[in-house]
Amino acid sequence: MQSSHNPYEACKLCPRTCGAQRNVGKIGLCGATATLRVARSALHFWEEPPISGEMGSGAIFFSGCPLRCVFCQNQQISQGNFGHEITVQRLAAMMLELQQQGALNINLVTALHYAPQVHDALCMAKKAGLVLPIVCNTSGYELVSTIRAMGDVVDVWLPDFKYASSTLAYKLSGAKDYPEVTIAALEEMLAQVRTRGTRVVGDNGALTTGIIVRHLVLPGHIEDSCAVLDKLWELAGNDIDISIMNQYTPNAHCRAAGGNLARALIDEEYEVVLDYADDLGFEHMWWQQGGTVSESFVPEFDATGVEGPELSSFSRYLAQSSS
Repeated sequence: MQSSHNPYEACKLCPRTCGAQRNVGKIGLCGATATLRVARSALHFWEEPPISGEMGSGAIFFSGCPLRCVFCQNQQISQGNFGHEITVQRLAAMMLELQQQGALNINLVTALHYAPQVHDALCMAKKAGLVLPIVCNTSGYELVSTIRAMGDVVDVWLPDFKYASSTLAYKLSGAKDYPEVTIAALEEMLAQVRTRGTRVVGDNGALTTGIIVRHLVLPGHIEDSCAVLDKLWELAGNDIDISIMNQYTPNAHCRAAGGNLARALIDEEYEVVLDYADDLGFEHMWWQQGGTVSESFVPEFDATGVEGPELSSFSRYLAQSSS
């Protein structure tokens, strides 16, 4: 990812294009300055089977988020901005540490408001021996230019498609343009994976190239969920996997506000959406069984795996341990 100017000087990395001078410590609408902040780096076992497998996904959770949904379960990091400041060199070393731990892949969770540095860290880690597939886990609300710039280092895209309705997107995420922005981002992701085989699965059952689009079914909004599926089928058909989730858990804000989002999804609502996806013809579909509605499924954001040596020191450690 090359640029003739500092991309954080007047930031336009995400669709908010807020223009914040993050390079001098100003905070963008994503909640971040130009300094990397990470809340957790550890094996994660709760992703879709082609992502987590039995070994676990090497998940790195970044602080901040451009979308800032009212129902977010990760508000501690997405809006509270919990996390520790790290360098690009430390981020690269974290990826190699996860590889040593047996991770199936490197899973970058809400990372693209730091896209230039993440790209640099990936290139450094690859030069130092990182061979795992790279998964980019995103809200889907991304600029095509940012997705394109990350295309040479990302193998698997794991975007959300949250809303088909611009009205609902504005009400819950303050992003009226969410549907069209996300469709454009998905088109770019599709163009990238189609050049590499579209959907490639390794001998271990892990996805090494492809797209899994996630959709969280919201209570009281199954019509919008079906409209999301319509758009995905029209856009990509079976060139993508879809993951339809029932794990919506009301946070304190939603419980206090009342209405549909103050309750969990009921089984009948979820079944309607699953049946609709079946009727459309999706062949690669993941769904969740009972017991997923629990705050225990939110990782403990306690800075696990964040502190440690930078890449140069880590590389020397590897050389010594192998000699």
